[in-house]
This record gives sequence, C-alpha cells and structure tokens, in this order.
Amino acid sequence: MDLLALADFNLVARHGGFGRAAREAGRPKATLSRRVAELEASLDLRLFERGARSLKLTEEGRALFERTGLLLTELEETATAIASGGHAARGRLRISAPLLFSQAAMGKLAAGFALRYPEVQLEITAEDRAVDMIEEAYDLVIRVNPEPDATLVGRIFLRDRLVVVASPNLPLPADGGPVPTVTRGPMTQAEIWTVATPSGPLTIAAKPVLSLSSLIMARDAVRMGVGAARLPLSLAIPDLAAGTLVHWGDVEGPEIALWVLYPTRRLLSARVSAFLDYLREAFPLGTPDELAAYIGR
Repeated sequence: MDLLALADFNLVARHGGFGRAAREAGRPKATLSRRVAELEASLDLRLFERGARSLKLTEEGRALFERTGLLLTELEETATAIASGGHAARGRLRISAPLLFSQAAMGKLAAGFALRYPEVQLEITAEDRAVDMIEEAYDLVIRVNPEPDATLVGRIFLRDRLVVVASPNLPLPADGGPVPTVTRGPMTQAEIWTVATPSGPLTIAAKPVLSLSSLIMARDAVRMGVGAARLPLSLAIPDLAAGTLVHWGDVEGPEIALWVLYPTRRLLSARVSAFLDYLREAFPLGTPDELAAYIGR
C-alpha cells in the first residue's frame, strides 16, 4: 500500500473534503483527488461517496480512517522527535473541554501552557457534547462524569459537588416548602430537591422562575435574589466567602468528577504528556477550593 496515498486519504477524511484538505495542507486539490482515486483503485474499494456538494466516508472508508489515522500520526510524531534529537513538546494539540470549565479556567490554563511551550499550537474547543476523538482528530478531551469507554483512558484531575445556594435575602423554607429557583437548560415543571444539611435532609419544592443556558449566568441571577440554584461548589465559593450567597446545603447524589481522556491505542506524544503534567501541576489536590482559588488568582 502507498503510504503517501494513505496519508492523503486521511487528510481528506479528517477535513471532510478535498477543498478544505488542500487549503490546510497547501497542496493542489487535484493532486489529493488523484491520489485518493489511486488508493481506491489499488484497494478495489470506494472510500468516499461523492455528492454534488458533499463528500462522505463509506463504511469501508470510515474503517480505514479509524484504523490508520492514529498509526500515521504516531509515525509522523516519531519521525519528528528523532529528527529534533529529543522529545520536546511541539506541534498541534487539539482539546475539547466542557463549556463551564472552559469559561472559568481554560483561558488561564491555555495561556500559561502556551507561554511554557511556545512550539505547541494549542487549539481548545468549548462544548458539552461527547465528541468522537478519532474522527474529529482531538488529542485530549476533558469531560464531566463520562460514560465508560473501552477506547479511552485517563484520570480524574478535579472533583466538585453540587450545592444549593441563594441570596441572603431569600429565606430558607420549611421542610417541603416552595422556593423560586433558577435552572440551567429548558424550563421545567416544579420538582423536589433533597438537600443535605447539618441538621438532616431538607426537602424543597423547587419552582423554576428563570431558565438560563449557563451556570455562570445562573450564579449571577441568584446573586440578585430571584431564586435559589444548584451550583458547583467551586463556582459558589467566592460568593459564599463574601456573604453575597448563602449555602443551604449539599445536593444528594454523585460527585462531579472532571476527567482528562485520550485514546488507548495511541502512544502519548510529548505535547500530550506536557499538558497532562501541566494539569497536574495546576490542580495537585483536585479540590473545589483549589479550582476556585485558581480561577480567582
């Protein structure tokens, strides 16, 4: 098999089209199209379905892309490391991270990492959806309580928990009493919140009065006294310390665990290892207080 043609096929598959791949690589579109056609002919397989305005991998093309993409990347990284005489962190590093963590901490993390490793081109996408690391060419993903995935490995680097907070002007209800609440996402009907307090469980009849798409927006709204909300403790700590919010109790349920994940089949590149070490350095304890302090610095 022609490895150069295979590399061109992966380039086109990664970028979703000959035009985008050609612009990214600075190569003629016709050359890429010809080399992919030659690869298809040598394999006697159709790798792409070519529409008038779209290009889509066939089932065989997707299988080839998934199985060869990482191998080609590892070959390239190995050759680069040998040519440079070491394992210095360099090249493009693509990371997908949750929206809230990105808004609160990734700007500072990214800037600090870029200053320490100027030869790494860091790209961070803030999104809450479960991305396909292989197909979308991400090197690392950060996720909250991810579902088990046999193709990924990683570790928890931060732990948090949900707490119910409110403005000091909003009185704590009696057990079972109604409370206006601020929610994230679509407006819901009234629901029951069970809150753990030092004196025992407290039941709250939560009645949403405001629905927002961001927990940072929800925190700001709660400060104004419009209602109570369930927020990550790390997001509420500065206001709890300042007295602009009060802690009604902890939400019963599993902890919030932030994982950093990468594909199991891929050898760790120097830039991936460098970012994992940088995360460990930034959050050695991995506690909500540590995250709040990092954001506030």
